Amino acid sequence: MSMPLSPVRCDDKRDEQHHKSAWFQFIKSVATFKGDLTSLTAPPFLLAPQSIVEYSTYWAEHPSLLVSPTKEKSAEKRALKVLQWFLSTLKHQHASKDENGKRKKMKPLNPFLGEIFLGKWQDNAGTTHLVTEQVSHHPPATAFRIWNETHGVKLEGHVAPKAYFSSTINIERKGYSILHIDKYNEDYCITMPKVHVEGIVTFQIAPELSGSSYIRSSSGYTSRINYSSKGWVKGKSNSFTATLYADHHENDPLYVLEGQWNDSYVVKDGKGKVLDTIDLASLQRTPLQVAPIESQHPLESRRAWKHVVDAINANDVFAVGHEKSKIENAQRALRRQEKDAGEIWSRRYFTRAERDPVAEKLSVTSKARAAEGHDTMIWKFDDEKYKRTMEYQQSGIKSPTHSRFDSGIGIIEIETVG
Repeated sequence: MSMPLSPVRCDDKRDEQHHKSAWFQFIKSVATFKGDLTSLTAPPFLLAPQSIVEYSTYWAEHPSLLVSPTKEKSAEKRALKVLQWFLSTLKHQHASKDENGKRKKMKPLNPFLGEIFLGKWQDNAGTTHLVTEQVSHHPPATAFRIWNETHGVKLEGHVAPKAYFSSTINIERKGYSILHIDKYNEDYCITMPKVHVEGIVTFQIAPELSGSSYIRSSSGYTSRINYSSKGWVKGKSNSFTATLYADHHENDPLYVLEGQWNDSYVVKDGKGKVLDTIDLASLQRTPLQVAPIESQHPLESRRAWKHVVDAINANDVFAVGHEKSKIENAQRALRRQEKDAGEIWSRRYFTRAERDPVAEKLSVTSKARAAEGHDTMIWKFDDEKYKRTMEYQQSGIKSPTHSRFDSGIGIIEIETVG
């Protein structure tokens, strides 16, 4: 039996001061914490009203750009189109403010094991589908598949974030994605840049990208994107320089793209001639379509986190903690039940793989990183599981792979008296 909750709202100057105090206390604990910071509980006022599993939507906000390489006969031009599509995915994923200029809450909800997010985009590129699943909780890992049958394009990947403190909060995103184009039987291996948090002293928290990421194609072209931020004397925030070159000719680029991933950039040929200017802010995003919450499976993210998200949007910090704890406690109880029964949670759409020959062939990571165990957890979309699940759903059976519980939060209704 649960006690009725009285809203505790945070929307005045006093609350802002309280937030700053709580933030600095949180940073102190982070600075002394040894281990992966993703396991720490962030103050409720930092929580964003969405789970990490929704972040896979940023890959296909512009379906027409995702499928645009299929229209290019030249492998070199296709590689350029893939690079430009990738750059279009960065702005809204890492922006510190939303489209209305309001500062975003930066800490997404940590998904529970088995959490899923399903949706689709429909526009002049046809229908583009999305399936995302939280395939591991310790360590956290999210797997996704995006595909457009009309144009024969599919994107599949997994992300395993690891956060640590070194002068500031840093996030390394292990994992990779493979973009496949049926028409040319062509693959692109894509890695993600590191992220660090700026403004932790001034409380003007904003993510910034750093280091390098790569896109390597099976047709013999590689893009290297170098990220930089504003320095003490010069430079701009959210800056990048990308070079596209034929393999083994890194010092002889075919194209150079440079600018800001949250604003605009120019495209130059290898000789420095400006070919185009791209205004990323003007790109129209296709809205993602998801089922109404009441029609969603209990495992689906927006249904599972509904009460938490409602509390976040209402600035009710007490309800945020209370509702979030209910899910976390239910998950712990479910894991104990599985352990006692000698069972392991069955993934709904993905299967763990020992190897990924395509990624191995196109990998740009060093042997040293591989020796450290980098990307050893590989998850592949299982077409048979997906087909079977869809068939069961059409027959009115919601969870064919989990007969004991309807979902990972199936025991969430069991309340505890505090």
